[in-house]
Amino acid sequence: MLHSSYIELNKSALINNVHFIKTLLPSTTQLSAVVKGNAYGHGIESYIPIAEEAGINHFSVYKIDEALRVFKTLKNKATILIMGFIDLDEMTWAIENEIEFFVYDDLRLLKSIEIAKKIGKKAIVHLEIETGLNRTGYQHKNINRLSTIIEDNKKFLNVKGICSHLAGAESISNYLRIKNQISSFYKSVKAFEKKGISFEQKHLACSAAIINYPKTKLDLVRVGIMQYGLWSSKETLMCYSSKYKATTDPLKRVISWKSKIANIKEVKSREFVGYGTTFMAEGSMKIALIPVGYSDGYSRSLSNQGRVLVNGVRASVVGIINMNSIMIDITLIPDVKIGDEVVLIGNQDEMDVSIASFSELSNLLNYELLTRIPSEIPRYIKE
Repeated sequence: MLHSSYIELNKSALINNVHFIKTLLPSTTQLSAVVKGNAYGHGIESYIPIAEEAGINHFSVYKIDEALRVFKTLKNKATILIMGFIDLDEMTWAIENEIEFFVYDDLRLLKSIEIAKKIGKKAIVHLEIETGLNRTGYQHKNINRLSTIIEDNKKFLNVKGICSHLAGAESISNYLRIKNQISSFYKSVKAFEKKGISFEQKHLACSAAIINYPKTKLDLVRVGIMQYGLWSSKETLMCYSSKYKATTDPLKRVISWKSKIANIKEVKSREFVGYGTTFMAEGSMKIALIPVGYSDGYSRSLSNQGRVLVNGVRASVVGIINMNSIMIDITLIPDVKIGDEVVLIGNQDEMDVSIASFSELSNLLNYELLTRIPSEIPRYIKE
């Protein structure tokens, strides 16, 4: 083991998840796998090949460096869509390699036309419309001017899509806001169509929206967290279970995170463990060190409350989590020895440490927790 921990990616779990997601979609709707944030911590270079094996041929990223990593990793022809940032100086590479990207302001739109003219190749763009997130996107009042620009530059633009981002489709508290966004989106689409401009792909839906707002399942859906075997929120899982009368979770977690016992020692009653005085042994204890800390993405807020698995038993984190190590209580776990496997996230025998429980204890969203896992931790594929 070249690192103090490693990530295991379960290919069969991913295949299961992709199959399940596709059962929720119309046959005419394309699935785009969102792999921003280093594929939600799973690792782009490790994840893309198994995603291709699962039948995915469309990948969405946030920025151009992620697009380049996907581009270099792909074994087969696939579409890459950049939903966020491209430095204008890097746009030439995207256009040359038929990388699609969102356009949400005139600076980017006009620059893409300029580069397309220069290199003699159309820019493939998706118009991002502001519908209420108030982050990026053209406003409805811009449609007349936009339509003119598009019509005047048909030789240089392939305006393939029109899209927007929903402002929290995973929470019922956002219901009215999301409904208004959907209405605003359709209003903009109709306004463009009146100008004679149609789109090959209209897209709004994220993981939560395909469950909570079925009308957003259009030509393309941008699915992130669900493909990795996780729900956007408990509310979304409850909505799915209610709609489909489901009694079991159809998703399977793709990622597991594992390490090893590095040291074992005895601690006497009333002695403190680790930095400071946050944990004092109430009796004689046996403590094990795991060489993973907050620099590895194991949140310091899990001090004195995290859980791991050793020999099929749940063990408690004791003391303050260090930069490079955590201590666990193995007093009541028999036969623990140096080198034994430790599961930080995942299954061991019949026990499980879920990302949901991990997230709740650390007060982190599962999205945030996953993307904090450093890219240098090795990723391995489990068939």
